[in-house]
Amino acid sequence: MSILNAVNELLEHMQNVQVDVMKLSSDSLSNMSGFIEKNGLEVDEEILTSFQYQDIITQQLTANIETMQSIQKSILSFETNQDTQILQEKLDLVLQDAKEKKERFSGKTAEQDVSAETIEFF
Repeated sequence: MSILNAVNELLEHMQNVQVDVMKLSSDSLSNMSGFIEKNGLEVDEEILTSFQYQDIITQQLTANIETMQSIQKSILSFETNQDTQILQEKLDLVLQDAKEKKERFSGKTAEQDVSAETIEFF
């Protein structure tokens, strides 16, 4: 099906863009850390929170890439057996997994959430 091929190519492009964004985010974080260290600056809570947000962004982008890969696998499976019911079930599972990952990586920092799933980096 050509529409599924187009969707697959779009997903591939989006994954590549997200990998590029993660690299830029990582480079940005590295540059900021290097500047702080080189200039002997003291890091306050606001800066620590910013660093945590950089990591959360990367986690969200990674989760999005995993979701797109799952969709691609579902499309491949559909192309093999042409069963729309199976495709729908697989996509429903992908959506549920994506929503759970979004919640896990929702942007809560260590000071905002003191539960067992607190994100701590420093």
